[in-house]
Amino acid sequence: MLGINGITVRLGGRTILDRATAAIPPGGRVGLIGRNGAGKSTLMKVMIGSLDPDEGSIEMPRRTRLGYIAQDAPTGTATPAETVLAADVERAELLEESETCTDPDRLGDIHERLLAIDAYSAPSRAARILTGLGFDEDMQNQPLDSFSGGWKMRVALAALLYSAPDVLLLDEPSNHLDLEATLWLENFLKSYPATVVVISHERDLLNNVVDNILHLQGGKLTLYPGGYDSFERQRAERAAQLAAAKASQDAQRARLQDYVARNSARASTAKQAQSRAKMLAKMQPIAALMEDPSLSFDFPNPAELKPPLITLDLAAVGYAEDTPILKRLNLRIDPDDRIALLGRNGNGKTTLARLLAAQLTPMEGDMNASGKMQVGYFTQYQVEELAGDATPLEHMSRVMEGKPQGAIRAQLGRFGFSGPRATQQVTKLSGGERARLALALITRDAPHLLILDEPTNHLDVDAREALVQALNDYEGAVILISHDRHMVELTADRLVLVDSGTATDYSGSMEDYIDFVLGRNQPKSEGAAKPVKKDRKAAAKAREEARAHKARISAIEKEIARLEVQCSAIDRAMFEPSSAAPEFSRMSMSELSRQRGQLSAGLEKLEAEWLELSENIASDG
Repeated sequence: MLGINGITVRLGGRTILDRATAAIPPGGRVGLIGRNGAGKSTLMKVMIGSLDPDEGSIEMPRRTRLGYIAQDAPTGTATPAETVLAADVERAELLEESETCTDPDRLGDIHERLLAIDAYSAPSRAARILTGLGFDEDMQNQPLDSFSGGWKMRVALAALLYSAPDVLLLDEPSNHLDLEATLWLENFLKSYPATVVVISHERDLLNNVVDNILHLQGGKLTLYPGGYDSFERQRAERAAQLAAAKASQDAQRARLQDYVARNSARASTAKQAQSRAKMLAKMQPIAALMEDPSLSFDFPNPAELKPPLITLDLAAVGYAEDTPILKRLNLRIDPDDRIALLGRNGNGKTTLARLLAAQLTPMEGDMNASGKMQVGYFTQYQVEELAGDATPLEHMSRVMEGKPQGAIRAQLGRFGFSGPRATQQVTKLSGGERARLALALITRDAPHLLILDEPTNHLDVDAREALVQALNDYEGAVILISHDRHMVELTADRLVLVDSGTATDYSGSMEDYIDFVLGRNQPKSEGAAKPVKKDRKAAAKAREEARAHKARISAIEKEIARLEVQCSAIDRAMFEPSSAAPEFSRMSMSELSRQRGQLSAGLEKLEAEWLELSENIASDG
């Protein structure tokens, strides 16, 4: 058992953990949750021994092996496969010793231990984990320095999973994973044979993987059996019980105070009054299960407009002349629409969002929008580029210049920035609070259409639920781009797939889309049955062609990823010049547009080739 015994941690004069206590059962899979800034990562650092608590201790059986991912991603010329294998220190040391050992008895012990730890199947186990996290065979043998930071963190995760520690500690493991890798990780953790403690804000992962929720609030820990949905039910029941107990105690306290006030002066009742005063002094107040009052999203409802808000008729859009990213767009958006845009990164979801937000104009076709329509467009750039030395009140006063102070304060209050919170510097706000401020800023004019591009990246579970509730209460139209399956399922009633250079309504559910992405439950094409006998030479040739196609597909995917990174950097230079990368900051808008067009054309050719090769493999398979 892993024991957390009265842990107290004070940082910068603030108590982060206050005699936090919990007992994690052996082999348990525990989800450590709490609001942003509650101290989850601090507690995990205490558990691994990188931070000494002011009070308390962590207890676990001797020789327990802890596994944890460091903040720094691995670097160097070693390959992902080599990095993962090196995580098993004992295996590496034994193999090295076996090459130089001359003592027959010791050599026998070494080989016996290598067999016991299954050392010779290690490369295949490492390869399976890397494949699950998105590394194909070629990628597994490239140097680490050829990968981006996100892919390097995947290598670190693979090394941790491969090392199979007795206690596996994971801090937001899905941050750098796509949908496919996240689903693989969920399945891996479900069958992990030892103890797992995972910090996550992903509701699906917390429901599908863990069997206990460890809730950190106010520096205290409470362990709840079951997944996240079960935790929510139990917390609601506990809140009701505490509220009832507090109401009963408050009534009793009022009666005692009244008695003392009325009878202290009388000689005949002074002794009884004194006794009741002592009871009052000894009475421990019951704390209500308070929610953070700053957790607030309240979108102002727009004035009514007649439908449609926007219509696209065979529209095309892009960044360079004659090089559209999306074509043949036929789309109608009404005031009550709740649309989620689906599709792989780089397919054009953000481009479509910018068109609908009137940041881009159609190259072809028509786009008609209501003249009175207001649009609120949220992106991560807005969160990252809030002026750190300014306060929420100063930010809102700038964008609502000329408006009464009461109206400015009221808009901030909708998003939890009341009183002193409105005058706190942005540098002191958490990521979730900055996201809330950005949402407050873009909704100041009560927009008829909200376009939200990955709004949950900085939000914890409670904040995500509050955002879901606010979107469901909002009376305007919503267009959502999000990898949070839970949010999409609860807020969107219409799915639009952005793929193959256009956008079309997707008739299935979110679960159907996940199956589609993973290639599950796909209908087989007619006439796909293969003859029982096949010419050996023809079969060999087909296999060779399939291998060549797969190799080319892998190369294309890497090139697409590289070009998408460049496109994103150019987009940022075009729309956020102040944060442009140095190589683009000196370019004119025409030069940026020309280079963006060339990249888009290259992407279109590669995607067409990828699609053709994929179809060839599917038809041959």
